[in-house]
Amino acid sequence: MADLSTKYMGINLKNPIIVGASSLTADLKTIKKIEESNAGAIVIKSLFEEQIQLERYKFDEELNKNNERYAEMTTLNPPLEHAGPKEHLMWVKKTVESIDIPVIASLNAVNYETWIEYSIELEKTGVNGLELNFYSIPKSFNLTGKEIENQQLKILNDIKKKVTIPVSVKLSSSYSNMLNIIKKMDNIGVNGFVLFNRFFQPDIDVYKEKHIFPFNLSRENDYRMSLRFAGLLYNRISADICSSRGIFGGYDIIKLLLSGSTCVQIVSALYKKDIKYINEMRKDINSWMEEKNYKKIEEFRGKLSNDEVDDKYTYKRAQYVDLLMNPEKLDVKEPLV
Repeated sequence: MADLSTKYMGINLKNPIIVGASSLTADLKTIKKIEESNAGAIVIKSLFEEQIQLERYKFDEELNKNNERYAEMTTLNPPLEHAGPKEHLMWVKKTVESIDIPVIASLNAVNYETWIEYSIELEKTGVNGLELNFYSIPKSFNLTGKEIENQQLKILNDIKKKVTIPVSVKLSSSYSNMLNIIKKMDNIGVNGFVLFNRFFQPDIDVYKEKHIFPFNLSRENDYRMSLRFAGLLYNRISADICSSRGIFGGYDIIKLLLSGSTCVQIVSALYKKDIKYINEMRKDINSWMEEKNYKKIEEFRGKLSNDEVDDKYTYKRAQYVDLLMNPEKLDVKEPLV
């Protein structure tokens, strides 16, 4: 039996399969199934500041809707306050106490103050690490990319000063120079990068002429951008790389480990198949390692990274022109469009 253990952000994992933040990690019953299926760790469903803001608004609206109907009613409602993040924090703490695999908290905040406050409170729950979800949906023509990046760098820097647990950043794939922002965050001392976040995208029903909200699952082969950047980053930054998006089998995980990833996050595969599918993925990795006579993941991790391959353009090509000059390298399974 091959040794599938690895270390991510200094956290010991029995294998490189982490179940990412989702509704699967928002319920203790399914979390127990994830643990029983031998996942290496879980990222618990995110604490969303926007959700708390909306809940607080609805709470205040409901509490005060009759305030001014009659003069004598203005003092009927007791001075209650919305609990804010406390319910989520209590649930995270309960989860940490209920399972034996590592638990990583996930945070989506909006304001600088709440990024710091919620990070500190999440650490108090006993989680093994903290994952920050950094992204910016364009809302203003006047805000530059540099300004957005500087805001995120300040938040990251100040959180690292306030917490002692390992901190990772889950990034979008929309930065103008991904290597540049990753290097800046790495210099601050981030412990890991998750590549990449998958966001909700609105759609339209042309018959009803209204917006619809499709379930935003990954598709097979969506991992290729993560593979590219894992290959480019391996041995060039101090932080660990956790690849995400479109990982549907054990052999996908092997590819990402070969490119330089330390571990992976999966979600969509479990929705489409089953939580127990984690065991199948793990068995595929083990079988491949035994066939190749690898005893530990570190024996092959990064073997096909940019630093290790002879063709230094493998990870840097953007078009097919170079490949068309060398057709023997092409693996044509899809039309070139």
